[in-house]
Amino acid sequence: MKTENVQFNFSAGMNKAEVIIREVSTVNELPVKAPIKTNIFGTIGAPYAFLSKRKDVKEQIDQNRCHILVDRNQISIILIINEDEEYHRGTVIGSLAFNPKFEEFRINNDKVWTPTQLGMFFKMNRAFFPERDVNMKLVSDLMNFTANVNNNIERSANEKGDRVDKFEQVVNSNLPKSFNLVIPIFKGMPAENIEVETFAQVNGREVSFALISPGAMSTQEEIRNRIIDEQLKLIAEICPEIAIIEQ
Repeated sequence: MKTENVQFNFSAGMNKAEVIIREVSTVNELPVKAPIKTNIFGTIGAPYAFLSKRKDVKEQIDQNRCHILVDRNQISIILIINEDEEYHRGTVIGSLAFNPKFEEFRINNDKVWTPTQLGMFFKMNRAFFPERDVNMKLVSDLMNFTANVNNNIERSANEKGDRVDKFEQVVNSNLPKSFNLVIPIFKGMPAENIEVETFAQVNGREVSFALISPGAMSTQEEIRNRIIDEQLKLIAEICPEIAIIEQ
């Protein structure tokens, strides 16, 4: 055992202290840990932004060992770097998200509104109607909703065995068939002017409404494809060797 002299200096008024000395047989080193993987989530432009700054860092970007996955349904672009190395593989995911306020309108999905619910919602979201008067009238019509539901049933048969079984239901209400909204569909994108239709659903004596918009669906598809194609073009210009794969 190696012997060394150790001197302790006590502070004023202190005349004793406990000292614990431990002897270890191995060098006290920090454990080796795996490298921290790149795992980034961002807007649709995140992969291009990452590549534009790191494309010349050879330890991180080898174009022949990277690839990009494009998922147009999920509106995402995924960059995978160091694809064949478990410890150094990384991902940069860019996605285009719907504007939260557009999602609140629940257009083109299964949401069904009662007239009162829809009237109150429109009242609180007047800012997205291009004309104040249109909004106020629509709210008033919904809060004082009236409708006539006409049901026609036809059943018949002839001697040849042909049968007719037809049911028709017509809803006549005080609501306009459609109205316009000026609202962004995606986060960070400018507002779009879209036409929205009210689709009536009848359950006994109760009438409820779903909001549908073929125009919003078409605009959504156009914006999605345009934005994704723009990003892929930018990436191909700075990193032409990276494989781009559509899912």
